[in-house]
Amino acid sequence: MARYRIVPEVSQVWIEGSSSVHPIHSTTTGLEGWIDLRLTDAGRPDLRTALSARIEFPVSRLRSSNPLEDRELRRRIDARNHPTIEGALTTIVKADEPGRFAVTGDVTFRGVTRPHADLMDVELLDDGSLHLGGRSYFDIREFGMEPPRILMLRVDPVVEVIIDVIAAPEEV
Repeated sequence: MARYRIVPEVSQVWIEGSSSVHPIHSTTTGLEGWIDLRLTDAGRPDLRTALSARIEFPVSRLRSSNPLEDRELRRRIDARNHPTIEGALTTIVKADEPGRFAVTGDVTFRGVTRPHADLMDVELLDDGSLHLGGRSYFDIREFGMEPPRILMLRVDPVVEVIIDVIAAPEEV
């Protein structure tokens, strides 16, 4: 087994939502975690075999272009008691397209853990790092968070989460 560490400076998450007034965009860097996988006899990652991964990022790093929305988001998430959003990959199987995999795992948000499944692209880069990317949709109500409704403003409870991760081989 080989371990790859997520490179926080270049790994990102975008959260896209919508409201009755305007789109809602948040982004963060500073993702942390690891990916464990088998190596081939040539010492390269064997993306045809199972791997496991764990990723997390601090809620405090989520940023939009509106500081008031950022503050309200952290309040609704209850960032003091739930300072991170976490994901744990439990299974991965090759999908029909090259470089694409069906992944399953658990997402923990606001202290609530839910299983989730979707597709993810996994690529071995020329420098030996791994690139993982994907997008999923989540209904925040499944994590115990009600979307705000203030006068004419109504926020859609379904958000799109886009992830772009670079993981470098851990030095032994």
